Amino acid sequence: MANYNSVTPEIIAELEKAAHGHVVTGADVNPDYAKDEMPIYGSRMPDVSIDATSTEEVSAIMKVCYENNIPVTTRGAGTGLAGACVPICGGVVICTTKMNKILSYDLDNFAVTVQPGVLLQTLADDALKHGCMYPPDPGEKLATLGGNVSTNAGGMRAVKYGATRDYVRAMTVVLPTGEIVHFGATVSKTSSGYSMTNLMCGSEGTLGIITEMTLKLIPAPQATISLMAPFEDLAACISTVPKFFKRHFHPQALEFFEKEILVSSEEYLGKQVFPRKIEGTDVGAYLLVTFDGDTQDELDPIVEKAAEMLLEDGALDVFVADTAPKLKDIWAARSSFLDGIEEQTKLLDECDVVVPVNAIAEYVGFVADVKKKFDFSVKYFGHAGDGNLHIYACSNDMDPKEFNKQVDEFMSAIYKKAMELGGQISGEHGIGLGKTKYLAEALGPVNIRLQQGIKKVFDPKLILNPGKVCYRL
Repeated sequence: MANYNSVTPEIIAELEKAAHGHVVTGADVNPDYAKDEMPIYGSRMPDVSIDATSTEEVSAIMKVCYENNIPVTTRGAGTGLAGACVPICGGVVICTTKMNKILSYDLDNFAVTVQPGVLLQTLADDALKHGCMYPPDPGEKLATLGGNVSTNAGGMRAVKYGATRDYVRAMTVVLPTGEIVHFGATVSKTSSGYSMTNLMCGSEGTLGIITEMTLKLIPAPQATISLMAPFEDLAACISTVPKFFKRHFHPQALEFFEKEILVSSEEYLGKQVFPRKIEGTDVGAYLLVTFDGDTQDELDPIVEKAAEMLLEDGALDVFVADTAPKLKDIWAARSSFLDGIEEQTKLLDECDVVVPVNAIAEYVGFVADVKKKFDFSVKYFGHAGDGNLHIYACSNDMDPKEFNKQVDEFMSAIYKKAMELGGQISGEHGIGLGKTKYLAEALGPVNIRLQQGIKKVFDPKLILNPGKVCYRL
């Protein structure tokens, strides 16, 4: 493992030349730059933070750090949930949030070029003004696009449209050496050597620093309808999911959740949207489905058939949300699940495993059995359409050391089960700092060796975001 040098006054002076007026040191460094949204993975203040403003500036910074063997961690809005932007070796943090311009649209080719600090919500709103939609829809709308690409974020629309990787056409990257390279092109397909663009997507800042991206857009759907179906229990709810695909319904989003996590969200929002009882029967779980298309007339028969199927499969009722206020209310409750949990929980850890869609019911049943062995509570919900499940270990009264010990045992068990079912460690949040152990156990020594080999080709001194993904410190 690499040995890093300390940041000296002389190095700070060189960084000042590289990024004049943007270098912050010591007590003036923003304390948010020490961590991300998951405190359980710890924090460490960097020696230096730099709010970069251009590709050339990032290049100049990296040349100084590479020459002097200084560790560098890149961050965007810091909304990650795996500790990927925690600067565990100190050194320099480069923040890209001020590189926040939408640079250009190419509407003939349905593409947009952006800087990494542009917020997901900003692009989503702006693209609609041009009659386009940027399909990736991660839950955290105030995340940066650079962070989304670096983790290959998914979200609720991935079931129909795919994850972020499917929308990255090209990018500009600064390598650890400070060299500037361009990967990809604004074309629909390529068979031109190794896909460097795909390699960068999901690399979590360990291979290079993305400073510009060209992203694919699609024509914006003109009609959207959501269905909300309450069920008496979770098993009945989940068993319905594969039938949406067998019957060619093509939902834009397909989500499941239990009542407990919904209550947390609605308490956080201060507004009840979903029914808790249907004709005297307690609701135990919900399925939330969205369809989109060019016209309302196109969607009406699909919605009718889907509602009939849900009722046949045990839904207590089916509610239709076909107006903007109704859609806003139900999806606001769904989007606030994590916010509600965070507000009400002192100790929190999570995983976002992904399993085959037809294995969701078995996997959730396994988690329900395993959680009984531990002193913390477990809450979960998921993107039922693509098998990506979010599982949270929560406690307000456990000793932190005991919590961490028990959570490690719990996570090991549920990750092992996910792999047995043909799943993966992470569907969209990434590995970061918090999941390196579980990734190594899941992939085995040969795959980890290959990943470490890729890391060394890009970053021979191992200075870029050390201790993350395939390397543990």
